[in-house]
Amino acid sequence: VQLQAYGGGLVQAGGSLRLSCAASHRTFGNNAMGWFRQAPGKEREFVATIAWNGGRRYYADSVMGRFTISRDNALNTVYLQMDSLRPEDTAVYYCAAARGAASSTATKYYNYWGQGTQVTVSS
Repeated sequence: VQLQAYGGGLVQAGGSLRLSCAASHRTFGNNAMGWFRQAPGKEREFVATIAWNGGRRYYADSVMGRFTISRDNALNTVYLQMDSLRPEDTAVYYCAAARGAASSTATKYYNYWGQGTQVTVSS
């Protein structure tokens, strides 16, 4: 499975961005998907996850109420709508495909990773 994330960029605080992640494999619809991010000098952290059918969704406390994860299995694509962005959201954002169908916040549960897309939020 190859994952291609895109949609990052530079935005002012309070603005919005929508990240997309396209999967190359037709079995994309069988796997949970997640978004993670890594800021300079920090470890990669969980942002959001969604189950294979779009059912169960979980978010990091830091993005709850501002970010929304969704997916379109017909297009093999997962999205991350990011609203009310803050400077502390600045990071490289990665999408990942899980080993199973259930959503998970654990990095080790994901075995396919995209190349990352840079999000920069200016104050």
